[in-house]
Amino acid sequence: MAIPRGRTTYKKKDGMLTLTDDRNALIWTPMPATGPPTVSLALENIMNLQQTPDGAPKVILRVIEKPKATAAEGTAPSQFLFQFTSPSDARSEANAIRDLLSQLLAAARENDPNVPKPAGNGQPGADGAGASAAMSFASTVNAKAAPPKWFDDNLLKTDTELQQSLMQKDEGLARTYSDALALKPDSISEAAFGAQFWSTRVGLLRAHAIDLNQKKGAYNVLSTIKPRTEDGQFKLSISSEQISMILQQHPLLRRIYNENVPKLSESDFWSRFFLSKLSKKLRGERVTENDNADVVFDRYLDADNSFSFASKITATQKVPHIIDLEANEENQGGFKSGNRKDVEMRPRGNVPIIRTLNSLSEKIMANVAPSDPDPSAPDGLGDDTHTFDELTLRDLRGDVEASRIVLNVKEQNKFFSNQDGQSEEAKMYEQQVPSEVLFEVQADLETLDDDGSGGIDLRRGIGVDDDSDSDPDTKKARHVGSRAARKQAQDQILSGMRKKRSETHGIFNVGTDEDPSPMGIPPDIAQRCVLTNATTTEFLKQFWSAFLSGDPARVQELAYYAESLRRSSERIDVLTAEAEKVRQQVIIERKREIKEHYERTRKKLRWLPPKGGKDSVQALFEGTRTALDSALELYVSALGEAKNKG
Repeated sequence: MAIPRGRTTYKKKDGMLTLTDDRNALIWTPMPATGPPTVSLALENIMNLQQTPDGAPKVILRVIEKPKATAAEGTAPSQFLFQFTSPSDARSEANAIRDLLSQLLAAARENDPNVPKPAGNGQPGADGAGASAAMSFASTVNAKAAPPKWFDDNLLKTDTELQQSLMQKDEGLARTYSDALALKPDSISEAAFGAQFWSTRVGLLRAHAIDLNQKKGAYNVLSTIKPRTEDGQFKLSISSEQISMILQQHPLLRRIYNENVPKLSESDFWSRFFLSKLSKKLRGERVTENDNADVVFDRYLDADNSFSFASKITATQKVPHIIDLEANEENQGGFKSGNRKDVEMRPRGNVPIIRTLNSLSEKIMANVAPSDPDPSAPDGLGDDTHTFDELTLRDLRGDVEASRIVLNVKEQNKFFSNQDGQSEEAKMYEQQVPSEVLFEVQADLETLDDDGSGGIDLRRGIGVDDDSDSDPDTKKARHVGSRAARKQAQDQILSGMRKKRSETHGIFNVGTDEDPSPMGIPPDIAQRCVLTNATTTEFLKQFWSAFLSGDPARVQELAYYAESLRRSSERIDVLTAEAEKVRQQVIIERKREIKEHYERTRKKLRWLPPKGGKDSVQALFEGTRTALDSALELYVSALGEAKNKG
């Protein structure tokens, strides 16, 4: 790689700043840069580098040199200020020299035991206090940058500003936090509660921190600027940031700007550019003969738009052969065969959309920090090893066995089974004798009616008589296949489907347009059910965290959480009673309406009992109730064992 050079001024004199051929010293030579250098700084004597930020009007690189060994104790380090004055692109020249210096200094001092390696970024010396406020650290070569805070769980759990920002964004999480905080035992401090609450939500905090620290990258600026004409006058709205990005993405336009401004004023230059053919070409639009002609910009229609363009990625890394398209083209020797390209892929002079977009995408991505490893890194692997690993079809390798943490809990069947909740039907089947059931089935098969063609009349066999005038609701001896049995089976299936749908969809859609009243529960009570379930789940998390920790110091805390679980159970009972009270009021109102309708019309309305009472709320909290009862039962059992041992 060629050694970068930059035109600079040092002590108000023009010169050229570069490195020696062996890359061991930084040298500055006065113009015309043909004589010996007047400033020579050995890399081993450079302490630090500083450079003005990208938005500063001047591009200045400050080099701080160590005091000489013969200097008196307490001597301040020497400083050298180089201002880059290149008319084409001073910023890119300064960045190239700074980046190369940073790499060389870091490599030279990495294994030096005499160089201190603090954990944080270094600070400038006291002598820099009077320097310009626009100066900032460009690269601290004596230390590695500290990792971002989102990699540290402890920092995330103690960052109150980040937590408040997350709760402002997530209203549901904020409600859960406020309700749980209001219902916490008085003996638990707010700080302890917050630590427990956020310890189970570190992932949410990390994702939110990464989201806040993301910055908007470069984009196609020209496509976002839309000139307009109002009352016969040309209107153009463009900011200084957009101008800077346009000049960075289009080196040709930067060259035209340097050659014609201040001959043309800033406003005239940009107004004429956006009306010219060159603007349409750089946008990728079709250029026609009817477009406005401009003597300034039409001269550059065929000029190269990659003038003085350099990629930071390819400047320090070589492209692996397996993805080097230019090398593949060169290896072909210019011989091309095969089918002719599609009409949309053939180059056309007046429609350069594909070539323009590809060129612009290359310029935008050229200065993006690479996420892939450096193929030339000295790790003992071949040049293309990393590239082969990245191109491997990992989907064909099969599923990798997950390494899970096994949680050993004694007598797990007590927590997840509901042995006392057998239905009446299950109890009835449990009392039957299998041999007697088989005998009855065989007897039924022998008495099946013949349909006259050698087959079996299944309808008559199961007791279906379409010609019967009897009332379907008449009580008869129930047998398999009867109307009553089929109706009962249908009711059971539909009831199970409605219950499952309400549990899986209705309770989670409370407050939306989909189902504000799951299982007929009034919307206000349903919303309270959602919040109660969320706070109860939070207390269950904290309870199991303390119970399974086995820490004797958390016994008092465990007792508080057990009391919170009892209060949660009481809150569910209160919701159940309120829902039943509302249902009874609806029943009274409905009966009154039916009575008034009968008195007016002498016609009876069909009575449909309203839902949404005690049974509906209990069905919603069935799983939560089971979890509460299991946790409290285990806590009481463990507490009794501890007292017996004591």
